[in-house]
Amino acid sequence: LHESGYQFVVQSQDTDESFPSEMAAEAVAPFLAEKKALACRNFLKHPDDLLLTADSVVLLGNRVINKPENEADALLMLRSLQNTEHRVVTGVCLLSQTKAVVFSETTHVSVAAISDDDILFYIKNYNPLDKAGSYGIQDWLGLNFVTDIKGSYTNVMGLPTARVRQEIAAFVEHFKTIGV
Repeated sequence: LHESGYQFVVQSQDTDESFPSEMAAEAVAPFLAEKKALACRNFLKHPDDLLLTADSVVLLGNRVINKPENEADALLMLRSLQNTEHRVVTGVCLLSQTKAVVFSETTHVSVAAISDDDILFYIKNYNPLDKAGSYGIQDWLGLNFVTDIKGSYTNVMGLPTARVRQEIAAFVEHFKTIGV
């Protein structure tokens, strides 16, 4: 966001990231982004404050792959993503005192075969435990094994910045037209 020209304050609050088991896989990320926003709405102190929350999930078929619980879980996740295409869905919520907008962006990512030695190297030398799907497209594994993406690169990093810019512009324009 800083590199996109925004001035902002980072605030955090622990939020339950559970979702209904019957929820469609594509709906999970926007659901969690909105859930986080509603849990943080007390951060909105002024009428012109804008809260942005986001959540990313990896979808392999219709299976939601969140962050791994431990290194063994990361190993299984990375094995399952190799030689296949998966989707990264990031849900975003923009919230003010009077309006909410929720949207999502989907990017298709193809990953080459990865040996267990390379997966173990990655787990040992990088931090897969804080990443949906156990990898970062911008780090060693992404640089060496992601063979194709269709969609937003920054979405795979966790925030579809071009779409966020469009949505913020529309959000702000809404307030100009109603005189806020």
